[in-house]
Amino acid sequence: MIQFRILYQDDALVAIDKPAGFQVHAPEDPKRRISNDTNCLYLLNRQLGAYLYPVHRVDRATSGVLIYALEKTAAKELARQFQEKEIQKIYFAVTRGWVPESGKIDYSLKSEHDPSIQKEAITEFLRVGTLELPIPSQHHSTSRYSLVKALPLTGRMHQIRRHFAHLSHPLIGDTVYGEGKHNRVFRELLNENALLLKAYSIQFTHPMTGKPIAIRARWNHLWHQVFDHFGICPWMEE
Repeated sequence: MIQFRILYQDDALVAIDKPAGFQVHAPEDPKRRISNDTNCLYLLNRQLGAYLYPVHRVDRATSGVLIYALEKTAAKELARQFQEKEIQKIYFAVTRGWVPESGKIDYSLKSEHDPSIQKEAITEFLRVGTLELPIPSQHHSTSRYSLVKALPLTGRMHQIRRHFAHLSHPLIGDTVYGEGKHNRVFRELLNENALLLKAYSIQFTHPMTGKPIAIRARWNHLWHQVFDHFGICPWMEE
């Protein structure tokens, strides 16, 4: 059974470095079942021997910081902070094309539960690197890519993926909103099939002590390859 890397733990909460391919918890819809082998809630419960409360979501295909509360009061307070947009999250992603150096995507997204409802969705971003490969792309002799630091100010389903697809700069490795040709380019370049989206860090107020907490994920071999190709180490920019 997998053992998750613990990034932070105390009596109130625990944060893990979620691998790609794992879900935060089992789907609420009983018709949609997943294996316990890919259920973070189930596996972490076994690892820690403790009851856990999910407080936010990280997409199955996305890796990075994932928090659970260890007791009910902490869970309610963390859920409130997420609801009130008091928690800062930083993601890193690779997109097709060269995005602007910085910007804000203010584009409402359809609710995953009721497509007739549009919900506010805002993502700020900063381009931290560019890459140009000698691979023909449509009317050009090369293909361009951006390494992006994204700060979602709201928490909609697939928000970052949908927002950059809306800008015609879909994320690399995204099989839902992306482009197959460019996904294959990076699959061969990195020798791995993965969505290039990392939930890198999260900052919030501790639900019990009131002290500021900042938790960062670890970079794995896949992302070190990405940084080598872009010729940049994003953590050195902070």
